[in-house]
Amino acid sequence: MNNTKSYLFGGSELWDEHAWIASDDRVRGGKSQSYLVCSPGSYTASFHGTLDISALGGAGFASQRTIDSLSWDLTDYQGLNLGIAGGDGKKYTLILKDEVLPKRPDGREQSTISWEYDFVPGNTEISVSWADFRPTYRGRPKPDADPLRLDQIKRVSIMMRSFFGEQEGPFKLELQYIAAVKLDSKLEESRGPTS
Repeated sequence: MNNTKSYLFGGSELWDEHAWIASDDRVRGGKSQSYLVCSPGSYTASFHGTLDISALGGAGFASQRTIDSLSWDLTDYQGLNLGIAGGDGKKYTLILKDEVLPKRPDGREQSTISWEYDFVPGNTEISVSWADFRPTYRGRPKPDADPLRLDQIKRVSIMMRSFFGEQEGPFKLELQYIAAVKLDSKLEESRGPTS
């Protein structure tokens, strides 16, 4: 039995850089910048930029997130696959949100639970089950969070962050696709139990 993929971006769906928007540490006085760039009709996207940790005392982040008009019902899937065309050996974070609140009066976003998965890309495909995502609230673990609402995924983000001074400078991640996947039983058995 083969895996069934539903491409959110890339694969059989062209990348659209207008479906993504920067969400960098500049909103907190930082200097990091990120971009998601793809040529018209491209099946590959480049997430790149500069992570500058000087302004925030060793902290910092640069990320691209989907625009608010997008949402997905991923109830029938077991996780996400990321097709990697190239990486730089740095650690990235894939983030999902099932709730996006209206902006505050000052224009900043209100905080909600984020579901995060950290990875170091190679030239391969990365498979992430829903159980691999860890809930956080404002950067801190939130073990008592309600389960991720797979029927209302409101946002997908890709982030480069300092991990408190562990990494900084230029970064570049080449993505072929982000896809929801139904795993066959053999792959699920080979993954073993998650902790």
